[in-house]
Amino acid sequence: MTDVELRRVANEIRKGIVVGTHAAKSGHPGGSLSAADIFAYLYFEEMNVDPADPRKADRDRFVLSKGHTAPGLYAALAERGFFPREDLETLRHIGSHLQGHPNMNDTPGVDMSTGSLGQGISAAVGMALAAKHWGDAYRTYCLLGDGEIEEGQVWEAAMFAGNHGLDNLVLIVDHNGLQIDGTIEEVNSAMPIADKFRAFKFHVIELADGNDMAQIRAAFAAAREVKGQPVCIVAETVKGKGVSFMENQVGWHGKAPDDAQFEQAMAELEAAGKEL
Repeated sequence: MTDVELRRVANEIRKGIVVGTHAAKSGHPGGSLSAADIFAYLYFEEMNVDPADPRKADRDRFVLSKGHTAPGLYAALAERGFFPREDLETLRHIGSHLQGHPNMNDTPGVDMSTGSLGQGISAAVGMALAAKHWGDAYRTYCLLGDGEIEEGQVWEAAMFAGNHGLDNLVLIVDHNGLQIDGTIEEVNSAMPIADKFRAFKFHVIELADGNDMAQIRAAFAAAREVKGQPVCIVAETVKGKGVSFMENQVGWHGKAPDDAQFEQAMAELEAAGKEL
């Protein structure tokens, strides 16, 4: 896909995020929107996945370590064809396969159940280690939040990945600068993020604009060339990206749009799509 085509996909993912959280009257739109461009690139360009065979043995694995941003993952999966887009309107409803955090037992395309922050990366490291052990060619990708990496388990897993040279593992840190209670600086800053991962023997790629598709493409292309080390892509993003009143607003970490806000958000995204 071209960058323009991927930007269109990302815009559709953003619509799905807004639709889902509005229908649920709860959820986490801010960090889902900031990662929409990364979701688009992963599922439509980077990863070897097949919606017709979600559990195929040689598929690439993806772990959403910041599991609360499930609305973004679900929107990407729906757009890719793992299940109907209409299912997004059942987000967090009783009986729906789209619950507030990803469930690998119920949702096609979900490789790991996540939600307890800091734990997803450990599962991803285990998947990457298993591929090395069995001689499998699949790659493992894991998306973390910059607030999430305040958790100690993240660094235990990173230490293991670096020491074992898991060059089939790619971490992406969605560095939007905001978490549930404020800025990461106010809460418990993990800065400098890039230097920390380098200290844990990762090859680090820093994106000045993690919402720019050309930069995302270049980062993942560079990651594929790295041998002997796991990779961490630190992507500077905008929380709430694509919806004007949500951008860089900490209050939209875990709040759903009301009817009027839904209409405004969808109108903005419709207009953005027409410009692409």
